[in-house]
Amino acid sequence: MTPPTPRHTLATRALTLAYGDRLIVDALDLEIAPGRVTVVVGPNASGKSTLLRGLARLLRPRRGAVLLDGRAISARPTREVARILGILPQQPSAPDGVTVRDLIGRGRYPHQRLLQRSVADDDAAVARAMALTATLDLADRPLDELSGGQRQRVWIAMALAQETDILLLDEPTTFLDIAHQVEVLDLLAELNRSRSTTVVMVLHDLNLAARYADVLVVMADGQVVAAGAPGDVLDADTVRRAFGLECVVMTDPVSGTPMVIPVGRTRRSTSSKVMLT
Repeated sequence: MTPPTPRHTLATRALTLAYGDRLIVDALDLEIAPGRVTVVVGPNASGKSTLLRGLARLLRPRRGAVLLDGRAISARPTREVARILGILPQQPSAPDGVTVRDLIGRGRYPHQRLLQRSVADDDAAVARAMALTATLDLADRPLDELSGGQRQRVWIAMALAQETDILLLDEPTTFLDIAHQVEVLDLLAELNRSRSTTVVMVLHDLNLAARYADVLVVMADGQVVAAGAPGDVLDADTVRRAFGLECVVMTDPVSGTPMVIPVGRTRRSTSSKVMLT
């Protein structure tokens, strides 16, 4: 079965984001590839999460704009945006005592209209999301009783239940062991392949980012250092410029994508060296 054609576009134009007087992202132009998986990487405080918040309309631009289908996202009705674009923030919060099923069901809110709610559709979407994230056995448990990894899978299920064409995820593999990290990333890749869902996510692991990204965006100091296919942009020079890290870039023997082998930090201070006698 041929995946559907992506229906929506997302881009930034001269986007400037700040917290108070602290400028984080400065005059950024970025086109998100429709129907592809875009992974944003960069060192701490490079602007990755702030960019995602701006794309999700959680942070108002200081200047410039985020464009959804060519129109400023800030000018579109909230519920309309929520039917197109889903967001899993880095540190989501939930009411005390909420159960897993109830939390995942909240992902259906954008599709519910007064007196027109389709309970069957909502229940089916929640069930699909729970099956995909292996959370069915947690359905009746309170969220605050779960482990960090279980909670993260529940939050991802809520985002999936929203059934949006664009999905933004800030570090979706946080709290997960390596096996569950791969499971979640495989799930998002399959969602992209089967439904043409546009996926944008922030990851810390460069090798996982290179393996799963169609487009890799490397950020540093609120700017894009490089963007493109992982094999085109992830090299030793890019890693050095963005992370200040000396490395060797090899070919991943499993995926054929770039694999970063750290050598050491650059710009080391001589005062940080310890003499051993």
